[in-house]
Amino acid sequence: MTTRLLYLVSHPIQYQAPLLRLISGQSDIVLRVIFERDTSDGYFDPGFGRAVCWDVPLRQGYDSLTAAEADLEREIAVADVIWMHGWQGAWMRRALALAKKLNKPVLMRGENTDAAMPDGSGWRGLAKRLYLRWLFRHITVFLAVGSDNRGYYLRRGIAQDRIFPMPYAVDNDTFAQCAIQADTADLRLKLGIAPNRPVILFAGKLMPRKHPHTLLEAWRHSSWGGQAPVLLFVGDGIMAAQLHQHAGTDVIFAGFRNQAELPAFYALADIFVLASEAEPWGLAVNEAMASGTAVIVGDRVGCAADLVTPDCGAVVPAGDVQALATAMVELLPRAGDAGRAAARRIMQWDFAADIAGLRQALAWLKNTPCA
Repeated sequence: MTTRLLYLVSHPIQYQAPLLRLISGQSDIVLRVIFERDTSDGYFDPGFGRAVCWDVPLRQGYDSLTAAEADLEREIAVADVIWMHGWQGAWMRRALALAKKLNKPVLMRGENTDAAMPDGSGWRGLAKRLYLRWLFRHITVFLAVGSDNRGYYLRRGIAQDRIFPMPYAVDNDTFAQCAIQADTADLRLKLGIAPNRPVILFAGKLMPRKHPHTLLEAWRHSSWGGQAPVLLFVGDGIMAAQLHQHAGTDVIFAGFRNQAELPAFYALADIFVLASEAEPWGLAVNEAMASGTAVIVGDRVGCAADLVTPDCGAVVPAGDVQALATAMVELLPRAGDAGRAAARRIMQWDFAADIAGLRQALAWLKNTPCA
């Protein structure tokens, strides 16, 4: 028996497209996707401070349409199960109301963690808690992207048996293969990095909560035992000018790079650093690990508890310059071994696990009459 699964999401997401193609290929799941808006031809990303058009297929290989093209109530009526990514906005709230009206079970997958999205204090915090309590009564099952996300739901009264794992993953196989095939010697030549010179990498939006300034400061104050590494920033954003101003020598800014270019940068690097605060997950960490790169992350990065162990990297307090400097100095001599350990670890955190978790949730719905 097939399940007609309707997925509602804000826009086409480069990380999700390969997963949606895999789900669509399952013989017992008929997937249909509705995007609130279509950004597949490009959009302005305020985090990068520029227009972005991803160079990977976003809507190919599965059935999709946009909200403007869809009769939302009819689409929900003919589906067996509604799967939603997040609950922000009037369109998502309308979908929840329609699902309740039509007695359709709802699967919710979100990124929320207490570190990244705290309720807050005072009357605002109280109002948010009351709103979430009301909202969560409309949701049948929660799909947890990781331990912190699961804890977020548990602390808001969601029963254990209503939470299923659907880990935040990227296309591990593609990143691993592209990293192996990357011409890192040519990339070093283009960037002006000498052969065998160690490289510390940041890749992402140059914005305060991702702490690229903390990385720059930690790199400048590190006591390297051997050859000092180059610090390489890949990305763009509001802090770009400030970072350029304070960079000095041996700091390279490669600018925004598209999705297909990233594996080569991960393969080039000895260590990838994401020392963010208020980071719901940090999928760039998945990408780096799949590419065989050692990682250092902040303790307020959502993936830290699930992905980063001492054998593949380090977790440091967010904003702590000295702790980050120490971690980089200690990790660099064993970065090769740590990168191989990272690649082994991330292979268990993949799309197959996502589909398995989705199947568990769908099976629970079928076997729970009150759902």
